[in-house]
Amino acid sequence: MTAPPAQPATPYPPTATAGFRTPTRRNSELFLLLLAMGLVTAYSAAVEIGLTGKVTGGFWIPPLLLTIVFLAAHVMLRFLVPYADPAILPAVALLNGLGVAFLRRLDLGRALAGQHGNFPAFGGDGFRQLAWTVASLLVATGALILIKDHRALSRYAYTLGLTGIVLVMLPAVLPASLSEVNGAKLWIRFGTVFQIQPGEFAKLLLLSFFAYYLVRKREVLSLASRRVLGIEFPRGRDLGPVVAVWLLSLMVLVFEKDLGTSLMYFGMFVVTLYIATERVSWLIIGLVLFFGGAFLAYVLGGRIGGPFANFYERVGVWLDPFADPNATGYQLVQSLLGLGTGGLFGSGPGHGHPGQIPEVRTDFIFAGLGEEIGLFGLTALLVVYLVIVERGLRAAIAVRDSFGKLLAGGLAFTLGLQVFVIVGGVTKLIPLTGQTTPFLSAGGSSLMANWLLVAMLLRISDASRRPVGAGGPAPGGGPVKLAGLATEVVR
Repeated sequence: MTAPPAQPATPYPPTATAGFRTPTRRNSELFLLLLAMGLVTAYSAAVEIGLTGKVTGGFWIPPLLLTIVFLAAHVMLRFLVPYADPAILPAVALLNGLGVAFLRRLDLGRALAGQHGNFPAFGGDGFRQLAWTVASLLVATGALILIKDHRALSRYAYTLGLTGIVLVMLPAVLPASLSEVNGAKLWIRFGTVFQIQPGEFAKLLLLSFFAYYLVRKREVLSLASRRVLGIEFPRGRDLGPVVAVWLLSLMVLVFEKDLGTSLMYFGMFVVTLYIATERVSWLIIGLVLFFGGAFLAYVLGGRIGGPFANFYERVGVWLDPFADPNATGYQLVQSLLGLGTGGLFGSGPGHGHPGQIPEVRTDFIFAGLGEEIGLFGLTALLVVYLVIVERGLRAAIAVRDSFGKLLAGGLAFTLGLQVFVIVGGVTKLIPLTGQTTPFLSAGGSSLMANWLLVAMLLRISDASRRPVGAGGPAPGGGPVKLAGLATEVVR
């Protein structure tokens, strides 16, 4: 008896049939984008009415410019990533637009306090952030033009990883006059007019290297040596990579004096490792290592001071901000008072006093917004962030190659972790950090790096949704498991 002839292997069923065209959903994106800009315009009008009782002559200029900029970005996506997820750009545009509008609200508040007259249509942090938005979108568009296939990044993984490490450690070796702001050495300052935060770009480079490395080492790192309480733990010899990244994170914590950046780097590596191996034990090991290192730094900071002193002080403020409310605890106390004043519904756009919160334009913008839009408004903002993260994870599920799965999953998690770190800091859930709120806070480094992150998510999303035979880069690789998300998904 002879066996039937073997059928040819087809790793992916066709996603497009004759006579059927997969929709790109760009019109849906356009509708959502116009809706987002409508919300930004309404918020801007409400702010000016709240501050002055009327709408000033220059009210329409920032919303109009934002609408033009994002519509131009939408047109570029139609050509560069026609099958990308239609919800990502509108969600990011809404956050970015609200950030510009709130920074302009701060500018108008300062102008009103200084002179009772018409507000200037141009100038201030609001228009500076709008200019950074234009620059960031240009850089993101350039990245999409240059990187036509996300898998091309894997060819330069070690170069990207080395560059990322250099960018991480560069502020630590510079003198404090060139790198330190508010106690954290995270910056490279060029005089008094320009500064850059290299760690924002380093996280993207390191994440590309992590994804490549874990794709190659996934099988080895998945091996288990013993089972404890039903959880399989890896072999001791395989702990090298996670220990190395843990040491790098501790160096950031000690020499750059910033818990948030340290947590970002270590967290994104451990989660990417979990996605690659499906081992819960890696999460447990990561948490034990991180909290153990943080506790050690706190104890050493209380005993010997030195490079640990700043971290010890921040933890002390976190434990009891009202112990010294007019000095070390002033920032956190004002943040909590602002959030408490806002209550459930907020005082209303333009009716609060966010200027009383230190660094409200950067680190504490979430608290400043919370005073005026309340808990419900902040929850809506967090839901928008959740949409972006969920869409990124959906792209990770659907993309057909291992590198793309790990990269998209890591990018989405990194954005969510950054939001958690900054929101946790201003609400006293965790110690304060030097992180910025993505797309909302003033600053070019954070905005540009996060738009690059969005560009990569759009590129991977386009690859995951593009039907077979539709042109563009071929979706290579085979279906690969993505821990905690889904397995062997085609679309």
